[in-house]
Amino acid sequence: MELTPFYDKKMGCLNCKESFTTTRVRSRFARVASTDSDFKPNYVDSDVNPLFYNIAVCPSCGFSFTDDFAPYFAPGTKEQIASVITAGWKPHSLSGERTIEDAIAAYKLGYLSAMVKKEKSLTTAGITLRTAWLYRILNNVEEEQRFLTLARNLYEEAYSADDHAGTQMSESRVLYMVAELSWRVGDREKAIQYFSKIIETQRTSTEPQLIEMAKERWQEIREEK
Repeated sequence: MELTPFYDKKMGCLNCKESFTTTRVRSRFARVASTDSDFKPNYVDSDVNPLFYNIAVCPSCGFSFTDDFAPYFAPGTKEQIASVITAGWKPHSLSGERTIEDAIAAYKLGYLSAMVKKEKSLTTAGITLRTAWLYRILNNVEEEQRFLTLARNLYEEAYSADDHAGTQMSESRVLYMVAELSWRVGDREKAIQYFSKIIETQRTSTEPQLIEMAKERWQEIREEK
C-alpha cells in the first residue's frame, strides 16, 4: 500500500477531554523550496503544507490548540471557553485534508482559544504569524498585515515577559521577529531599534546566521529612504 503524505493523530481535548483525531503531514513529504525573511516556509508541493495542520480543533467543544499549549487552565477559564467558544460551536470535525480556508478557520479558533485561555504571548504570536502566512499565500495583503501586526505586538510582549525561557525559541529569534515584522508592517523605527538589539548581542550569541540576517536587514532598511 502506497504511503500517503497525511496521517491521523489521536488527541485528547485539553478543555473537555474528549478523544478525537487530527490530521498531520509526514515530515518526509514536507520539502521546503525556500524560506521568506520572516521564516515562512514555501513548500515544493503546495498541496502538502504542514502549516494547514498545526491547529487541532476539538469537534465536540470547538476548543482549538497547538502542541505548545500548556495543560493548565486557570480557575474560571473553562467557563469562559464554554460561553465564548462552545456556545456558538456546531459540532463538526476538521480532520482530514484541509483547504486553506479550513486552515484559516482553524487558526482563528486557535487564536480565540489562546486568548480566552490566556496562553503565553509566544504561543499566541506563533498562531497569528502563521495565519498571516496563509493570507500571504492568498495574496490578501490587508489580512496579512493585520495578523502580522498582531504577531509583532505579541512577540514584543513575549520578549518583555521573558516568555521564551524554557522553549526552543531563543531571545535573539524573538528580537528578530519583532524587528522583521515591524519592518513588514511599516514601522521603520521599531525595526531599526530591534535589529540593532540583535546586532549588539553578536559577541555572546550562539546564532551567527541570525546575526548576519539582522545585519543585512538593518543595512537594507538604512539604505531605503
